[in-house]
Amino acid sequence: MSLSAATLADRVRALALEAGFTEARVTRADEAWDAEDRLRTFVGEGRHGTMAWMEETLERRVRPTAMWAEAKSAVVVGLDYGPEVDPLKILERRDEAAISVYAQGKDYHDLIKKRLKRFARAFHEESRAAVKVFVDTAPLMEKPLAAKSGLGWQGKHTNLVSRRHGSWLFLGVMLTEAELAPDAPETDHCGSCRDCLDVCPTKAFPAPYQIDARRCISYLTIEHKGPIPLEFREAMGNRIYGCDDCLAVCPWNKFARVTQETAFHPRDELQGPKLVELAGLDDAGFRAYFRGSPIKRIGRDRFVRNVLIALGNSGDPALLTAVLPLLEDDSALVRGAAVWALSRLDDARLAAERGARAAGEADADVRAEWGV
Repeated sequence: MSLSAATLADRVRALALEAGFTEARVTRADEAWDAEDRLRTFVGEGRHGTMAWMEETLERRVRPTAMWAEAKSAVVVGLDYGPEVDPLKILERRDEAAISVYAQGKDYHDLIKKRLKRFARAFHEESRAAVKVFVDTAPLMEKPLAAKSGLGWQGKHTNLVSRRHGSWLFLGVMLTEAELAPDAPETDHCGSCRDCLDVCPTKAFPAPYQIDARRCISYLTIEHKGPIPLEFREAMGNRIYGCDDCLAVCPWNKFARVTQETAFHPRDELQGPKLVELAGLDDAGFRAYFRGSPIKRIGRDRFVRNVLIALGNSGDPALLTAVLPLLEDDSALVRGAAVWALSRLDDARLAAERGARAAGEADADVRAEWGV
């Protein structure tokens, strides 16, 4: 005798919690939704910037059944990663690097994928229904699914907000051909608050519930591969990987707890590391330092580019000792960032003189790219 949709839904939630997730909700995967139109508009207006994969995978991303035609239900799971300290405090310490909370511990992709597979296997063994699991490396819109499932709602900053966990919730999805009784969607509880919009240093939100990734510091420091546009460099401050500003100011964080997941506890060396030390990393040193971290995926050159922007914003000429050697770096991206940092920290005449001498005439186009 087959189990009812309600019984299966109850069982799937229980199995998700047993697998180590803190939240689990169910929604239909085969219904039309307005997230498709929002994504098409986002990409159509070019707000995805240089993330070409968003355009390339658009037709598979617009709805879950475009990924898997047989999918009937989606189980959205959450794992909280609430920080112990206010992530905005480090922005005052200009000689230290601000790293996004989610990247200070172990790579969440690995942990969530492992638990998702365990959870999905257990559900398949009980239900015999086909399943597929996804973490955010696949073309699936987790946040709209999470809101539709009742796990939270997409706030004015477009990120998920939970009444129990605030802004600090990693997501994973299991699609299944099984018919599961869905949970009710969560309603929007942002009200008139606009703290997340007003705090953004680069004004990345054209309107509430809209984001222009091209202006977002998370995009600029992680996804963008070239020189950081001049208009955003000063606003980056000491943020070298991601940005937590719009998440950290959300009033719903008062209900969040410090994560109990030890894998997400920050590594000591990633809590305000000195910019000078990070600037000195070569490729091998970078890979060793960030082993097991999501930071590793952007590569040493992009990472050091970000560190040099932070050094240039530090206002401390004593940090020039970390900048000068990088004027002769093998990477044109790093050399250009070093010239810009030098122009911020040194006397303008000396900066131009040293930059021209170190970068060489062959790097004239690099200096032009960086606006120095």
